Amino acid sequence: MHLREFLQELHDVLQPRTYFEIGVRRGHSLRLSRAPAVAVDPAYEIRSEVRCDLHLVRATSDEFFARPHPFAHFDQPYIDLAFIDGMHLAEFALRDFMNTERFCHAGSVVVFDDMLPRDEIETRRNRTDAGAWAGDVYKVVDTLRALRPDLLTLELDTTPTGTLMVLLPDPRSHTLNAAYDQLVQEYVTPDPQQVPDWATTRSRAMSAERLLGSPVWAEVRRRRRLPDAAARPVIRSAYENAGLSTPGAS
Repeated sequence: MHLREFLQELHDVLQPRTYFEIGVRRGHSLRLSRAPAVAVDPAYEIRSEVRCDLHLVRATSDEFFARPHPFAHFDQPYIDLAFIDGMHLAEFALRDFMNTERFCHAGSVVVFDDMLPRDEIETRRNRTDAGAWAGDVYKVVDTLRALRPDLLTLELDTTPTGTLMVLLPDPRSHTLNAAYDQLVQEYVTPDPQQVPDWATTRSRAMSAERLLGSPVWAEVRRRRRLPDAAARPVIRSAYENAGLSTPGAS
């Protein structure tokens, strides 16, 4: 399944009340939203018709999150669905997740693009040609699995460069903040990057069709109106009962 088809169907099954996007570029993914949306990109060049209540911000994501009230556009500063497709470097992608998570709830869904590169050339930190560039954001996958076992992290076999879905975000967690400086030291290595087999072979990736067809989404829509303490165990149980509790299950 192509990324855009996946995102369209995810909007359909999740029916988010709010949508947040980092990395707008030409607006191909932003145009899928029908919910109130906030979108951030320092150099967007939108070429698609957008049909939602939109706050479009020409800034870096760090500049956006430094604002006193970045999500003032929403009735309540909470994100139901986020799509992170900004700078293709691991330290930026992780920081975008950390900042986004602060405005999430138990039923929020966070999606990363470019998490399953197809070869070493696509993973270079220094982009050298005009071809597909996934960068080294794949490094975030194992970080989340190792440091945040409370999250559900699902690799998805989308084209062209794979997707990661993160479920059950918790804005109370400070684990990644505490580890961030050390993680950056580990992330920043000279090219070529040592790409793990699980990324290029997609051996841990789940079918996007299977995920979208699971029965959990109606439960998520119902329970996300509850306080986190009440919603979290019920939503987790729904994911587990649908067979989504094992990372990368297929």
